[in-house]
Amino acid sequence: MGVPAVLMLPLVLLGISGLLFIYQEVSNLWSKSAVQNKVVVITDAISGLGKECARVFHTSGARLVLCGKNWERLQGLHDALISVADPSKTFTPKMVLLDLSDISCVQDVAKEVLDCYGCVDILINNASMKVKGPAHKISLELDKKIMDANYFGPITLTKALLPNMISRRTGQIVLVNNIQGKLGIPFRTAFFFRRLTYGVHPVDVAEEVMRTVRRKKQEVFLANPIPKAAVYLRTFFPEVFFAVVACGVKEKLNVPEEG
Repeated sequence: MGVPAVLMLPLVLLGISGLLFIYQEVSNLWSKSAVQNKVVVITDAISGLGKECARVFHTSGARLVLCGKNWERLQGLHDALISVADPSKTFTPKMVLLDLSDISCVQDVAKEVLDCYGCVDILINNASMKVKGPAHKISLELDKKIMDANYFGPITLTKALLPNMISRRTGQIVLVNNIQGKLGIPFRTAFFFRRLTYGVHPVDVAEEVMRTVRRKKQEVFLANPIPKAAVYLRTFFPEVFFAVVACGVKEKLNVPEEG
């Protein structure tokens, strides 16, 4: 009885691996069909995550609108996308210059996109401005610029495109944020400037954005173990979290302990 059981184990493992492979392939095909022929607007498409989102959605057959502040970098991304994709299964991306901190131009960009395609199916709000420094050393003018780029700009673009989605009774808006939206971190008073070492790789985030769009999830929390543990620590044990943070701040600033 023992020998056949041992021999069956590799077959069971092989069968499970095969089922997982089939599930992954079907899932990928389902993701592609979910965005095929859809008009997808990506803000800050020239960032690391923006490029990966552009790659994933472009190869899946979406009609991309690539938004960014630098035309040369947009052109480079455009050329890279069309050079590796099958032209019979993809669409040539549209490039649009967009600086979300310049609120006055956002409405014109929305009008340009709607005039070109007639609709927007998916808006990926990916653009953000990051500053590292203590609160008292960041000027109010810079704070205002950050709010324009990270809040008022995306809100203006979303409100400009939203009526079209409502009238068509379809559309998705994806907001990409970082862990700074969940907890405060010292010296990151105006958004978290993270290193890739501690963050999730843009390739993984882009794939998750695609899955989120396909499954129509309301919220996805994607983080590495240490940041994720910090969020839960902040939620359930705030005193411990703030004590740890305070120790780190004192060590960084060489502040002596009281007494």
